[in-house]
Amino acid sequence: MLTAAQVLAENNFGDTRTGGLAGPMGLFLILVLGTATVLLIRNMNARLRRLPDRFPAQGLPAEAGRADAGVTDPTDGTGAVDSSSDSPNARQQHRNG
Repeated sequence: MLTAAQVLAENNFGDTRTGGLAGPMGLFLILVLGTATVLLIRNMNARLRRLPDRFPAQGLPAEAGRADAGVTDPTDGTGAVDSSSDSPNARQQHRNG
């Protein structure tokens, strides 16, 4: 008969020495990830060095580049914005608030 201590002390995981590939595989993955990180950092630094020190100012007039030049912005500070519309967001805010 097995006692409780013998049942708890029994190794149910098999022999841990056979097929010991976890250590070398872990080292390989760490080396691959480290190499990839170093190469990515070098590539990013090379791209940043190629950027100009200052970008030229945008030479477009204020309204020439806008496709929606005729649409006025309700949040431009000229008047209050009415938030009591019947949009789903307003209903959700009233229901949740």
